[in-house]
Amino acid sequence: MAVYIDPPTWPGHGRMWSHLVSDVSYEELHAFAAAIGAPRRAFERDHYDVPSERYGDAVRAGAVEVSSRELVRVLTRAGLRRRKRSDRSG
Repeated sequence: MAVYIDPPTWPGHGRMWSHLVSDVSYEELHAFAAAIGAPRRAFERDHYDVPSERYGDAVRAGAVEVSSRELVRVLTRAGLRRRKRSDRSG
């Protein structure tokens, strides 16, 4: 049971962002995020968006540093991956 974080390489809103995920459950993820002060509004589908200035806080709290590719593998293996819905109707 662990929480994982990828490097802050995702741009948005004038900042760089990381993604924080659990390999067990969303409950574990929400509890970890709350413990490091991440607001619930930062949760999106299957991860929390964490600004680069909070990356170190997450790692010090126990988040395991992994690549973005490995982070997706963790989510997929755990059965917690939620893809964006397509806006196209077929």
